[in-house]
Parts: sequence; structure tokens; C-alpha cells
Amino acid sequence: MSKIPALLKWIGNKQRFAETIISYMPEQFNNYYEPFLGSGAVMAQLLYRSSTTNTPIFAHSYASDILPFLIDIFNIVKYDPQQIKNYYSKEIEDYYKDPDGKYNEIKDRFNSNHNALDFCLLSRTCYSGIIRFRKADGYMSTPKGPHNPIKPETFSKRVDLWHDLIKDSTFLTMSFEECMDNAQPGDVVYCDPPYTHSQSIIYGAQTFNIETLFNKIAECKARGVYVMLSINGTRESNRKDISVTPPVGLFEREIFVNCGTSMIDRLQNAGQTMQNEVVHDKLLLTW
Repeated sequence: MSKIPALLKWIGNKQRFAETIISYMPEQFNNYYEPFLGSGAVMAQLLYRSSTTNTPIFAHSYASDILPFLIDIFNIVKYDPQQIKNYYSKEIEDYYKDPDGKYNEIKDRFNSNHNALDFCLLSRTCYSGIIRFRKADGYMSTPKGPHNPIKPETFSKRVDLWHDLIKDSTFLTMSFEECMDNAQPGDVVYCDPPYTHSQSIIYGAQTFNIETLFNKIAECKARGVYVMLSINGTRESNRKDISVTPPVGLFEREIFVNCGTSMIDRLQNAGQTMQNEVVHDKLLLTW
């Protein structure tokens, strides 16, 4: 298996680039921290690679995010995978019969009670996995996507795979500052925050401050923590620089990773095919 299939459909999912990102990590390190969990693609790929080596790559993985219902999904997969499999099987069959009606029902229900199971289904059925909340009231407002969501049997297999991968990991609802404060010398922290150039509509982005993250990265670096940061680099096939400028000396290496076409652009342009909108991430390393 070269790539771990995604459990959630998620904007900015690093599944296609997870192996590339992992290749820049130390061959062995203490603990792994991911403070902007999202879909968990990099963590899952790292766990898979570690499980297939004679000597584990790291000791323990800690994943966190500010969305409690997102963290709840991973804890359900960890502790009670049958619950989420049963839910998806029942609800997705109704979705196939009436996509518009069922999507609105699930979205309205989620906006009323922020149920993790409903959030999981929304991620698999909304437009390109773009989870966006209105700034005024926190209403999840993403429209239904045109794609056909994966079948219940496919989802169940993914849940079983993820259950095996994450059974020894820890998932917590907390800010990136709290998570990064826990990292100690010899640990690795991988940060994949909201992009600063276009994702103010995306979850958590309204309150995200890149300068606060830079300060926290500097603190980690000073105490011997290895920090990796994925952040916006260029778009329009490298013709437009959309990168941020980190403090001088904070990072020792800079790599560009081809991320394909921007899904944000597609949503904001009514799903039209975007020409020359290839985006490259920057992968910045503190060592």
C-alpha cells in the first residue's frame, strides 16, 4: 500500500504528498505532534510507515485540532469503529436516494448540535471537502458536492484500516499553542495551518494568526524540537508568489511541493476548470 486512503474528504488534504513530507523527517525521533490535524493524512502515512519497519520511527503520536467534533471522529474510529460504520451505512443509503434533501437534513442537524458523525458525513458529501463556517454565527455553509460519495463497504474498510493505525495514538481538542508547548527536545512537530492567502472562509482560519505560530515555532526550535511547516508558496504555475515571509533564521530549509489545482478557486468560480492555477506549497524545516 503506497498511500493510506482518506477517511475524510478534506480541503488541503496532504494525502498525495504525505510520503514526500515524511521523507524530510529525521529517520528516528521521540514523539510526533500534529497541531492542525484536519484529515490526518500525514499522521496516518507516518504511522503506516512506522508499522512496516523493523524499528519504529517514533515513540508516540499526538494529534490535536480546535474542532472538538473533528477530534471526536478520530476517537470514535479509535474506540468504537462500528458506531461510525453503522451510521455511515444507514445515512449514505438515504443520501443516494435524495442527495439534496439528505444533505440539507444532515447539515441542518449538524448546525444544531455539532454531532461528530454528521460532520463526518458532511466532509464526504460537501463540495471538495471544503469545510467553511460563517464568521458571524459559525454556521457550516458549504454546498453539496457534485461527486458520488464512497460506498458504505469502502468506507467501512477505511475505518478498519484507520482503527488499526491510530489505536495507540492520542487525540485531543486544543489550540496549536497548547499542543506545541508539549513538544520536547527530539520530538517532531508537523504544522499544516490554514493558508494565509485564501482560506479565511475555512474552519479556524478567522482566528488564526501566522505570527503567533512563528513565535511558537521559534520557542520549539530553541528547545531542540524539530518543526516542519506547510504553508502557501506560489500559484498560477509559479507566476504568482503567495508566500508568507517568516522571521529571518527561523527555518534552515525550504522545499516547494506541487499541490495541483486549488479547490478554493474552483468553489469560488462555480466549479469551473481553472487554467494555470497550480499551487505549490512551501515546506519549511527548522533544521
